[in-house]
Amino acid sequence: MLVIGLMSGTSYDAVDAAATELRLDGDTLALRPLGMTSTPYGDGLRAALAAALPPAAVPLAEVCRLDTGIGRAFAAAAVRANRELCAGRAELVASHGQTVFHWVEDGRVHGTLQLGQPAWIAEATGLPVVADFRARDVAAGGQGAPLVSLVDLLWLRGRPGRPVALNIGGIANLTAPDGTAFDTGPGCALLDAAVREFSGGRLAYDVDGALAARGRADRRLLERLLAEPYYALPAPKTTGKELFHAGYLRTAGLLDGTRPEEVLATLTVLTARTVTDAVRSVGATEVIASGGGMRNPVLAGTLRRLLDEIPVRASDELGLPATAKEAYAFAVLGFLTAHGLPGTDPRSTGARHARVLGSLTPGRNGFGLPPAAARGPERLVVEADDTGAAGERGAVTADE
Repeated sequence: MLVIGLMSGTSYDAVDAAATELRLDGDTLALRPLGMTSTPYGDGLRAALAAALPPAAVPLAEVCRLDTGIGRAFAAAAVRANRELCAGRAELVASHGQTVFHWVEDGRVHGTLQLGQPAWIAEATGLPVVADFRARDVAAGGQGAPLVSLVDLLWLRGRPGRPVALNIGGIANLTAPDGTAFDTGPGCALLDAAVREFSGGRLAYDVDGALAARGRADRRLLERLLAEPYYALPAPKTTGKELFHAGYLRTAGLLDGTRPEEVLATLTVLTARTVTDAVRSVGATEVIASGGGMRNPVLAGTLRRLLDEIPVRASDELGLPATAKEAYAFAVLGFLTAHGLPGTDPRSTGARHARVLGSLTPGRNGFGLPPAAARGPERLVVEADDTGAAGERGAVTADE
């Protein structure tokens, strides 16, 4: 089955589309990457989205406009991916949507909201669409995140030692081979928020970590930030920009007179330190890393220094491009849903049971889904793409 996975992370700057051929052969799911595209949000849509995120209060009319605008952006990305990567032969679209709120209180997730109305995708492509993946896991008592953990568990199964999968986007998360999975804390979220504050909105992020590289981490500020109660919570746990936003920086006193370079250097160490603490807490012997945060050489270098003897490898070395891994993961989750198979591991999200995820929107010819599979895969194998198309096409530099 040819599947397009769509993803926009917590940096909300572009829609990543990854196309893949997926085949279920007994207990093995084979994934052949066909490539990715990355389509930036328009400036107006991105500004409207930024203005609507927590802690902002927005009217329902704006939520409706965002749901439509994001849906159209995802639809355009799917059309492009089908044309450029699948020669118009895609059979299914899996859309994560854009997370705008993750309702967490006292360590429990009560709800989650992803915008990007899938009807626009189905109408533009003519294909059935699986969307709204997180809500079913939350309804089953889970955290609704990190949902890519099942894919990581299948993908890394059989690898020697105790490898962990790490993704550093706006928020960082990891998955350990025993099923333990959780958000470690901010990835680039606080870094991006600080850059926007210091630049008056002119800059969206610290390109190549250049500003952080000119500063030195402030030990006093770092210790204050490390006292955040979230880090001490047991797994499974999730967080987001509902906690880690510009207001968080103000409350911590990071925007009051401290040199921008020092703040960014301190926040870089904060991300690297909290990730390192999480990696060591699960006894990792190897880190397989992905996400836009790994494209920041200062952050990636600080992380490698703190991890010391634990090697860090890019997911590209195992066949999944680091910048598109989550889009490929949601393509897999859409494939599982289409075959009536669960897309979660309860050990990772804390749900009572594994569940088939998402809601289905019919395409031009209805659902057109394959027969339900008798059993789910036990491992994921990434096959080489002999067309040479697995890299980025028209990608933008992003930190999602």
